[in-house]
Amino acid sequence: RLSPRSSHIRHAWDPHKSVAQNLAEMGLAEDPNKAVPIPKKLSGMEVESDGQQLGKKIVRKPYVVNEMELEASLPEKKSNTLSRDLIDYVRYMIQNHGENYKEMARDEKNYYQDTPKQIKRKINVYKNFYPEEYKDFIASLKPEKMEVQ
Repeated sequence: RLSPRSSHIRHAWDPHKSVAQNLAEMGLAEDPNKAVPIPKKLSGMEVESDGQQLGKKIVRKPYVVNEMELEASLPEKKSNTLSRDLIDYVRYMIQNHGENYKEMARDEKNYYQDTPKQIKRKINVYKNFYPEEYKDFIASLKPEKMEVQ
């Protein structure tokens, strides 16, 4: 989720130092395999790779890691809306074809050439996002169908 282009890293970066020096000052690992070594298993015996410690490194910019941990702990924003195009598409299909997904797939407005299953899935997404709006929409269609008959 966090990338090297993170704003916390960007603001603390010193262009006069190497990548390794910058990351070490922030308390970040340049090579995750060296930071957390994986024990190697050879012929049933467990041997630790690189058991030597190079001494403690001084973290001069610990706030970078703290800010990144705080940002990572925040809940992700979920979008609570669907695109207007998808809503219009679903409403058009239901209005013209009811629940006949095969007919919907053959409709000229099926620009993305969705299969009947894909169209059904899009309609279900719409139902789940806007259950009240969907019920009202279906209710508004029933009198029109009665008049046609």
